[in-house]
Amino acid sequence: MKLRITSLLTALLCLLAGIGLTGCRGKDKSEVYFLNFKPESASVYEELAKLYKEETGVSVKVVTAAANNYEQTLKSEIAKSSAPTIFQVNGPVGYDAWKDYCLDLKDSKLYSFLTDDSLAIKEDGGVYAIPYVVEGYGIIYNDAIMKKYFALPNKKTDINTAEEIDSFEKLKAVAEDMTANLSALGIKGVFASTSLSSGEDWRWQTHLLNIPLYRELFDKDNNADVSLAMLDTKEITHKYSKNFENIFDLYINNSVTPKTLLGSKSVADSMAEFALGEAAMVQNGNWAWSQISGVKGNTVKETDIKMLPIYMGIEGEKGQGICIGTENYFAINKNASEEQQKNSLAFLEWLFSSETGKKYVTEKLGFITPFNTFSETELPNDPLAKEISRYMADDSVKNIPWAFTAFPSDAFKKEVGSALLDYVQGEKKWEDVKKIITDKWKSERG
Repeated sequence: MKLRITSLLTALLCLLAGIGLTGCRGKDKSEVYFLNFKPESASVYEELAKLYKEETGVSVKVVTAAANNYEQTLKSEIAKSSAPTIFQVNGPVGYDAWKDYCLDLKDSKLYSFLTDDSLAIKEDGGVYAIPYVVEGYGIIYNDAIMKKYFALPNKKTDINTAEEIDSFEKLKAVAEDMTANLSALGIKGVFASTSLSSGEDWRWQTHLLNIPLYRELFDKDNNADVSLAMLDTKEITHKYSKNFENIFDLYINNSVTPKTLLGSKSVADSMAEFALGEAAMVQNGNWAWSQISGVKGNTVKETDIKMLPIYMGIEGEKGQGICIGTENYFAINKNASEEQQKNSLAFLEWLFSSETGKKYVTEKLGFITPFNTFSETELPNDPLAKEISRYMADDSVKNIPWAFTAFPSDAFKKEVGSALLDYVQGEKKWEDVKKIITDKWKSERG
């Protein structure tokens, strides 16, 4: 009898343990899993997840993909039983690749928050991805260093302020004269290092290439929806290849780092050089503020951080603005449980409408959002976000849209980046780079 009672107790304990485990598994099925695209924002999202758990009791797991490896990470994670419930697509091309996993969000509060619902990615009456930030990039400059140059008694240019630089010709003249005066300016190079190590070359193979390819398309049809038109473009001539070469050469020939060593440089290296006052200029976007401000020993004052358009000598570029757009769209995994979908949307809606969430969005993430939940006084107060807002509000300039969201693939961009590195190291000529760009485009789209 004692043995039988012991056995019954053992069975009962196992059953109770099983119920406990099931309860844990049930809790896991309600967890939000956010696969983050932005490494520079990882710590902020982790803080937000902790705050959200404290406020609502719902767990948010944040996983951040390494730079330039988001697609690969998503492919790996989406196949798991505990797949991301919130993931990101980078525009029309990204949506096309992941449409089988995207939940229709047309009835969500998040979609209703959009100030312009045409910004969302739609298909057949459904809404499958929602943009959450408007960003911009150009040539960030340290105005204190620029003013020091303009005050030099022996400068060779007749340009007296950074605002007067409105063409590639003027940019080149100033940059090369600054290089001739590095000691007097107290800098190591005019431009921070052109980062070309693996996974760190997106500023060139994507952001910089955006301008000549957009202009090629714009020349054909200035009323085109650029991203959609680029998706339908089977071949490109790279009409403005020489202009792309112009600006790229200006960067690498007036750099903190000798061009033969640029293959070892990262974006973080480049931003640190700018933050420490070793360089006067650097191409990047408003997301770079967190990197600049976070560098130990940072010497650049917020009031001295400004932005110029990226000029490369294309006819009619006077009046050109910076590059403004987004490749950041949230999608909800339609294969997640109904509870996870509901919790995931609730987290995003909280992020962009609650006082806590909005404070983090503006002050720590530095996002300029497309949502009506933010008032004019709830804009980011960092200097680069202010520059983006300034260009967006300036009707006298024509900002360039982000056509690169419709570039063929990550493979295309990586091959372009590899070709640029070979060019810098003397293993390829510029004509080889141009041929790789046109041939790779045709092979993927033709």
